[in-house]
Amino acid sequence: MKKIMIMCLLMGIITTAKAFPVTSDPVYPTVNDSVIIYFDATKGNQGLKDFAGPVYAHTGVLTDESASSSEWKYVVTDWGEDTPETQLSQVETNLWKLVIGYPRDFYAIPEEVNVTHLAFVFRSSQQPDGSYLEGKDVDNQDIFVELYKPGITARFITPAVMESFQNPYREPLFMTDHDTLDILGTSVQLFTETVRTQLWVNGTLVSSAEDDTLSYTLIGGDYTNDLLQIDLIAEDLYELRDTASCVVIKNPGLKETPRPEGLEPGITVGPFGQSVTFCLFAPYKDFVYLIGDFNDWSVLPEFEMSRDSISEHEVWYWISVPMDEQKEYAFQYLIDGELRIADPYTQKILDPWNDPYIPESVYPGLKPYPQGKTQEIVSTFTTEMSSSFNWTDTAFVRPPREKLVIYELLIRDFLADHSYETLMDTLQYLKKLGLNAIELMPFSEFEGNSSWGYNPSFYFAPDKYYGTDLALKRFINGCHQQGIAVIMDMVLNHSYGQSPQVRMYWNSTESRPSAENPWFNEVSPNPDYSWGFDFNHESPWTQAFVDSVLAFWIREYHIDGYRLDFTKGFTNTSGDPGYDVSRINLIKRLGNVLWQKDSTAYLILEHWADNSEEQILANEGFMLWGNVTHDYQEASMGYTSDFSWGFYESRGWADPHLITYMESHDEERIMYKNLSWGNVSGDYSIQETTTALNRIKLISAFFYTLPGPKMIWQFGELGYDVSIDTPCRVCEKPIRWEYYHDVRRKNLFKTTAALIRLRLSNPLFYSGNTQVDMDTGGMVKILTLTGSTMRSVIVGNFDVVEKSAEVTFPRIGVWYDYFSGDSLIMENLAELNKSLTLAPGEFHIYTDKKQPLPEPGILTQLNEDAFLSQNFELFDNYPNPFNGITRIVFAVPVKDYFTLQVFDVKGRQIKTLYQGNLDAGIHTIHWDGTTESGQNAASGLYFYRIDHREMGSLQGKMVYLK
Repeated sequence: MKKIMIMCLLMGIITTAKAFPVTSDPVYPTVNDSVIIYFDATKGNQGLKDFAGPVYAHTGVLTDESASSSEWKYVVTDWGEDTPETQLSQVETNLWKLVIGYPRDFYAIPEEVNVTHLAFVFRSSQQPDGSYLEGKDVDNQDIFVELYKPGITARFITPAVMESFQNPYREPLFMTDHDTLDILGTSVQLFTETVRTQLWVNGTLVSSAEDDTLSYTLIGGDYTNDLLQIDLIAEDLYELRDTASCVVIKNPGLKETPRPEGLEPGITVGPFGQSVTFCLFAPYKDFVYLIGDFNDWSVLPEFEMSRDSISEHEVWYWISVPMDEQKEYAFQYLIDGELRIADPYTQKILDPWNDPYIPESVYPGLKPYPQGKTQEIVSTFTTEMSSSFNWTDTAFVRPPREKLVIYELLIRDFLADHSYETLMDTLQYLKKLGLNAIELMPFSEFEGNSSWGYNPSFYFAPDKYYGTDLALKRFINGCHQQGIAVIMDMVLNHSYGQSPQVRMYWNSTESRPSAENPWFNEVSPNPDYSWGFDFNHESPWTQAFVDSVLAFWIREYHIDGYRLDFTKGFTNTSGDPGYDVSRINLIKRLGNVLWQKDSTAYLILEHWADNSEEQILANEGFMLWGNVTHDYQEASMGYTSDFSWGFYESRGWADPHLITYMESHDEERIMYKNLSWGNVSGDYSIQETTTALNRIKLISAFFYTLPGPKMIWQFGELGYDVSIDTPCRVCEKPIRWEYYHDVRRKNLFKTTAALIRLRLSNPLFYSGNTQVDMDTGGMVKILTLTGSTMRSVIVGNFDVVEKSAEVTFPRIGVWYDYFSGDSLIMENLAELNKSLTLAPGEFHIYTDKKQPLPEPGILTQLNEDAFLSQNFELFDNYPNPFNGITRIVFAVPVKDYFTLQVFDVKGRQIKTLYQGNLDAGIHTIHWDGTTESGQNAASGLYFYRIDHREMGSLQGKMVYLK
């Protein structure tokens, strides 16, 4: 074992103390002093180092009631509010001053409230990307300045005892029998005088001085106990005393014991919850302690984990702990006495920074973070003997790969309450659209709350911002009952600094993973296309971790497969090789391991490598994203394009494993581009809403009929027209369910649904056996599809002027126009070549087998003003019944004053949802089931009513289910 020399440890602690970013004038302030705060930006987390300003203080206080939880009280200004009283003045570079004056006046604190600390986070004004630069304490903790009480206060000068957690057992020092500890104690006197200072070790007096300062050298070998409590007691003239305490643990790292056979990493709850075993992979570490609710977050010898040293590079730490009470516990590992991490395999975390902003309605009964007892993210486990989730999806069969129609969505930007529960309510909508798979953007725990999710931190825990684990399981089970597969977007290329596996092996000098990290490269070998901290996929420990992640979600959550983000990065080959044998082999290994456990699981690669490499992976059974957005969108806008690269055979692939899409989370929206840059000729303008929507119908006719799996981005079926860069690429976007009540957009939905229905009802449009002839390079594009029992010709004019084209039909007989029901009769070979004149944007899908006719009129060109209702109308709310948020949509013909209210069955007013002026048009108002006072309404039937002084009232009814 590497020796833990106490003087080295003390130097580290003293360095930390010197890094405290705040000093005060006076040095030992009281609540009755006029206080000036000095902030040194070179210390603490250095988040404002070299920043030119302005700098503001977000500040409050701790009181007797809040000190143990570190909950701020009497906060002066809201976060992000720039006010003169909280602006610091610059003394010199990196040194700033804030004049507090008398704390009770500055914070408006009543006289009867006892204040213990001033609390600070220093920040910049809001940056262009919406973020703030923050000056905080080390480890990004809030800064607390103690307010001293008149009298006497005992303090250690050395060792530099940290008092972050109000209990010395929660942050002890460590030493061996061969170490010595130099102790220097003193006392702070306000309006009094110290007459005696004493030092006690485990209740025995070891030194005393008739003075305010005491020094003593503690020799580790003089004590047989492995736990030493050191108390420094100062007494004043009036026999008032104060005690400062620290705790020393001796001889850590000597417990060498093999693990129980078959013990898996992470948390294993024993039979009937009677014991829990913890197992952590941690080579190159000296000792690990288990801390948590079960020991009041104290570091105790009996909770030191045993070490199982297989080799220098393979070391496991483990411990079994009896757990009698059936409940949920929070815990961490304390590594080498300094680093606190959550278990990388935990299935739930508590996050002190982000959990407070998760609504109770989304995650009911969330266990509170152990404020004041530890820091950083903590993991949880439960010993509750509850039955497992009752899955009812055994009859579900995953759709074949080539038949997939995937709906990609980001829960945050799809639903106002961003919850799995409300997502359940949309299944009928998605089923009506006709898709058979949903791909959720990353939902394992990621950094922050509002995010795309490509900054993962905990790979086995669903992110709580979307709801509970049971709600997620209910959603997946509900999808399977509707015949819909669920695909999880999984990020295995990289993680960020919140990951416990990154934090365990960290080079603080270079701000990157250290050379010892078993899972991560120090530096990505491909800096031109890397994000975060790069997984080393050649490491056997990374491979084992990846395999366990992929197996877990399929086993525990019945996930049907994965979209693996940026698999091009799964290599340690430097540069940007177009063809990388190492990368191919690493991905094939990953797939083979998973398919041995589940042979039908989907593995979709976002790869972006050379086609020759993608072809090999496609032949192995992987599906790959096929980005053809540029060509489809150029065609939609009325410009020259050729989207033949969206067909797998155009790439030389043998199997239909290319997932083509016209939009994705990463690409600009078609409707936005149509409206912004669409081509114009005379009265035909693609920049006009109705025409722009009809152009999406045109490209959709050529998209859904081309064999191979397809993907649609959320609201693409309604013509979502907010740019991906509004207000920024990854920022939250407006949720536009009101589109569904715009007749023009509803017709796009119906057209999309009809095309998907045509596709899934006929193997011709998805099978790998279909012969495809593509003539898609010109402004008139033609697809000719030939199958064993059916044929089809799709023809469309992508120009903005009328065009004529010669179309060759592959057989004599009757050809049916899918949308109109009209027929063409080809009686002889001479008639197979037919000249068609097409208006701009006009298209036809002809089949030689009659298909069920879609709803008439959904392709009709509507006037621009058709959606502006000339009537006072109230539409059915959606969803209904609902258990999260429902949308109430109504149309008003004039700009005027309207009121929208909710009533119960007895006619009692529950809530006013809107009261004020509205513009003419269609409007959407949400109700989340709360009353006027903010309480949750009871489950049951409710009525919603919109009133106008002249037009009267309209009323609808809805069912709220909690």
